[in-house]
Amino acid sequence: MAIITELFYLPPIEYFVAIQKEEKILLDTGENYQKQTYRNRSQIRLANKVETLSIPVIGGNKKVKTGLLKIDHQQKWMNVHLRGIQSAYGKAPFFEFYFPYIEQVYQKNIDLLADFNSELLTVCLKLLQLDIKLEILGETDPDSQLNDIRGKISAKTSFEERNIYQPAPYSQLFGLDFVPNLSIIDLLFCVGPESKNILAKSQKIH
Repeated sequence: MAIITELFYLPPIEYFVAIQKEEKILLDTGENYQKQTYRNRSQIRLANKVETLSIPVIGGNKKVKTGLLKIDHQQKWMNVHLRGIQSAYGKAPFFEFYFPYIEQVYQKNIDLLADFNSELLTVCLKLLQLDIKLEILGETDPDSQLNDIRGKISAKTSFEERNIYQPAPYSQLFGLDFVPNLSIIDLLFCVGPESKNILAKSQKIH
């Protein structure tokens, strides 16, 4: 069982609900990069708002293949993101256990957005205890039998419009109202090993 997806930055919970039962993810890095998408954006919950973390890229306006797109390290985005994550989740029950694995990826100063996202995805799958292999999608047309969800999980439309994710609430750090479909790190830091069960409960019944 394999699924074809784009490569997102610390993807939303919906993404992991979609891939949780697969054996392999084929990552499409040959597509043209699109702005204002999950490819370089991720959402976390701060004390009084949902914050969007955005990675600056070089030449994202042109038709650049996602796999060739470089992160703009001239901008001091990395400290902003790490501080934001620490501010949001520093007091979460599983922060001290999981954050070092994620921080380690940032400290590598990776040039290509696809490589950076891929390393973070690998860490997230490990922390979720999901045994799923990652491969880059080849240039030949993929097998039409494969589950292809490219273009489905969009930051510009609500998950409610799609047939993937039905939020199973869990204890978040701030506020009384549950905020669904944040970055997977919100789930990991808040409930730790229980994350996998929450993903299973969040599957929309077709």
